[in-house]
Amino acid sequence: MKRFENKVAVVTGAGGGIGSAIARRLAAEGALVVVTDVNGDAAATVVQDIAQDGGRAVVIAADITRKDACFNLVKQAFALEGRVDVLVNNAGINRRGNLLSLSDEDWATSFAVNLDSMFHLCRAVLPHMIAAGGGAIVNTASQWGLHPAPNHIAYNTTKAAVAAFTQNLARDYAPDKVRVNAVCPGEIHTPMLEAGVKRSGRTIADLDRLVPFGRIGKPEEVAALVAFLASEEAAFMCGSLVEITGAQAVA
Repeated sequence: MKRFENKVAVVTGAGGGIGSAIARRLAAEGALVVVTDVNGDAAATVVQDIAQDGGRAVVIAADITRKDACFNLVKQAFALEGRVDVLVNNAGINRRGNLLSLSDEDWATSFAVNLDSMFHLCRAVLPHMIAAGGGAIVNTASQWGLHPAPNHIAYNTTKAAVAAFTQNLARDYAPDKVRVNAVCPGEIHTPMLEAGVKRSGRTIADLDRLVPFGRIGKPEEVAALVAFLASEEAAFMCGSLVEITGAQAVA
């Protein structure tokens, strides 16, 4: 399929994990993908992989915790072909702990990466999408933003805010044909998850046994859902929070 032929897509947190899978999927379907990450080397590796597979992608390294970096990112992306059709706000961090164990920095950084960056990037991209007659924004929320897991209060709260932000933005800009949706993954096999598993003393097999489907998810499966939501096949989906969990309930 080439659902994104002649379109420009910006993907944040695209240097690894779910973000890199999203970037590869959109490129495979014809998009010119702006691969952005605070780790420019990781983003460059993703771009090289996309090019080897015959796709188009460029690196724009950016610290999206800064407002000016968010606006500069969109400005540079728009300058490539005079359009930004898709924005995927995927960047995120998970600072674990309950309220009394978190530092002020844990709390502030969680909001800066998971929520504030989305606020600034959407502000920067919306005028372009409105002028073009529409566009698609897909945000990465979390199953835990809808059904909180214990000892992850910063992550859960920011992801709940992502869900609320998504639905508010959708209601406000649906008349402009800007569709805003969110994916809400459960346990997905990413470097972030592997780090958490290592700290807990559990294994991936332990997590697999908790999922009714028999295993945790793959980044490529989330990427497929993101691509659908960003495509015209989801033309009437706006303000949706779509869980992708293998039927797993939050532990």
